[in-house]
Amino acid sequence: MKDLTPDRKTLDPIEIASRDEIEALQLKRLKWSLAHAYANVPHYKAAFDSAGVHPDDLKSLADLSKFPFTVKQDLRDNYPFGMFAVPRDQVKRVHASSGTTGQPTVVGYTENDLRHWGDVVARSLRAAGMQPGDLLHNAYGYGLFTGGLGIHLGADALGLTTVPISGGMTPRQVRLIEDFKPKGITVTPSYALSVLDEFNAQGLDPRASSLEVGIFGAEPWTNAMRREIEEAFDMHAVDIYGLSEVMGPGVSMECVETKDGLHIWEDHFFPEIIDPNTGETVKEGEVGELVFTSLTKEAFPIIRYRTRDLTRLLPGTARSMRRMEKVTGRSDDMIILRGVNVFPTQIEECLMATPGLAPHFQIELTKPNRMDQMRVLCEATGGHTAADARAAAGKALASQIKQVVGISVAVDVAEIGGVARSEGKAVRIVDKR
Repeated sequence: MKDLTPDRKTLDPIEIASRDEIEALQLKRLKWSLAHAYANVPHYKAAFDSAGVHPDDLKSLADLSKFPFTVKQDLRDNYPFGMFAVPRDQVKRVHASSGTTGQPTVVGYTENDLRHWGDVVARSLRAAGMQPGDLLHNAYGYGLFTGGLGIHLGADALGLTTVPISGGMTPRQVRLIEDFKPKGITVTPSYALSVLDEFNAQGLDPRASSLEVGIFGAEPWTNAMRREIEEAFDMHAVDIYGLSEVMGPGVSMECVETKDGLHIWEDHFFPEIIDPNTGETVKEGEVGELVFTSLTKEAFPIIRYRTRDLTRLLPGTARSMRRMEKVTGRSDDMIILRGVNVFPTQIEECLMATPGLAPHFQIELTKPNRMDQMRVLCEATGGHTAADARAAAGKALASQIKQVVGISVAVDVAEIGGVARSEGKAVRIVDKR
């Protein structure tokens, strides 16, 4: 793999500023954001008043813990535009969640918001090793989902050439990678595996492709999957994080030169880690639920938003801004199986450590005879598709899960293509209980 470390002269000064400078800017912007939300969003005024706090009570960054949380249900209750802090005609773009788990959540952006969004995504793409003039294959979905258009916005800001292919039509994805020869690809990690399968199906060597870096986000993925993708494509695989309620992609980014966690762009987003059960802030470096407060958003300020993503905060390395560890799972998709907490990423780690199995899987939950049961559906790799080989691999995976996670599960190993592919976020859990 090529060395893609960006020239430090190209970085924004705030990326390598002192912690004192960063925190002084955060405090200034945090005071503005709280006052802006309180004055212009009825929900925040009511929530602050009910909690007995006022924006003027913020004297230090630590004082933010006095303010109430915002949760997804608050956004749904104020559907569609009740959380906007500017008149609707000042909103230049609207995005929304899919609404698959309830009422869609709607977010808006002013002209300044779009500029800031473009800036942080451009910063993220540069941290991944992309430079002005490079070609980017953008396979995130376009539309109300923030992924495709958010990446495109940052690519324009950085001066990239963007191929806006979106998701789906996997054979065409491979054809355009082969023909256009992009340096980078932005895509969900699960769909990257589908692209990899298509390379192999077409008899093409993915390691011979032009791709030098893959920028993966929108779902948790493990370092084991990173190694699998890097080896398969002979390219760097780095993590990008974001969610529509906070901004979209570009809230934090892994730097290609270190790959040691995602640097949060703290001049725009203030992070906290809390105990998901008590809501109390945890000690520095402890794992908990990630909470974000926006510092510069005009149309849709977000105060102490509970992301449900589990991670921990770490000191900066390649940048001065703090890092968040790769998301290990979500507090609301955690599986409690017979008293044991299980995350899909744990199953993935075991899968990746088992020879003869491809990195495609689904977890099926059932409850026969009043007892929760878990079934892991996965598939064999080439050369391991015979019935006896699949049975042996399934037995090995079940043993690995028992040893590492501490639960007994059933494992079904299908032939190649036996697990449904995703063109966006992977559906990891099918709950039939």
